Amino acid sequence: MLTQDSSLSITSLSAQERAITGIIAALLGMFMLYGVAFAHSDILHNAAHDTRHAITAPCH
Repeated sequence: MLTQDSSLSITSLSAQERAITGIIAALLGMFMLYGVAFAHSDILHNAAHDTRHAITAPCH
């Protein structure tokens, strides 16, 4: 059972922990946009291609 003192809130995270979380999120996002774009599956490629067009990222 967690007490109020041992619970984790966003405000109690250090700057380093927030930076690490941001970096992990950015890497995951890059993989989803660019890693999947080069996948051999047409469905995955088309989904990534459409996403890149939706966010106005150049892809041609």
